[in-house]
Amino acid sequence: MSGLEIERKFLVRNSDYKHLAHRSYRIKQGYICSGGGKTVRVRQRDEQGFLTIKGPSLDGGLSRYEFEKEISLDEAAKLFDLCEPGIIDKTRYLVDYEGYTFEVDEFYGENDGLVVAEVELKSVNDNPKLPPFLAQEVTGDRRYYNSHLRQNPFCNWKDSL
Repeated sequence: MSGLEIERKFLVRNSDYKHLAHRSYRIKQGYICSGGGKTVRVRQRDEQGFLTIKGPSLDGGLSRYEFEKEISLDEAAKLFDLCEPGIIDKTRYLVDYEGYTFEVDEFYGENDGLVVAEVELKSVNDNPKLPPFLAQEVTGDRRYYNSHLRQNPFCNWKDSL
């Protein structure tokens, strides 16, 4: 898959998303390189591996170019050895709501307690109806980017919210 990724990101106010989810899976991801808004990421999602390259956002975090390719679990394991320090561990819940799929990530480890939802849009003008479990929007707030959470985990800054 490749193309323009357009998404909005939100904090989550409660666990209602869990009983609304039609699917969930565990994700482990690391970053081979990150900086300047560009990232090269390796991910294991249950029994699948992925290599993803993302470009910088030019519109405050709403959209960016993304290239993703499925790779073998063996390739993913070898690429994890090349990653920068800090692995992201989370469960992703998929919630369909009013014609959109909201991806809710519940983080573990040093990011335990953080739950963030994102919704992919077809255009920057899309304005989906938001499910009631969402709280404030954090689109463009770099603290909530996975690549940032591996360097500055939620446990280091959650008390300042």
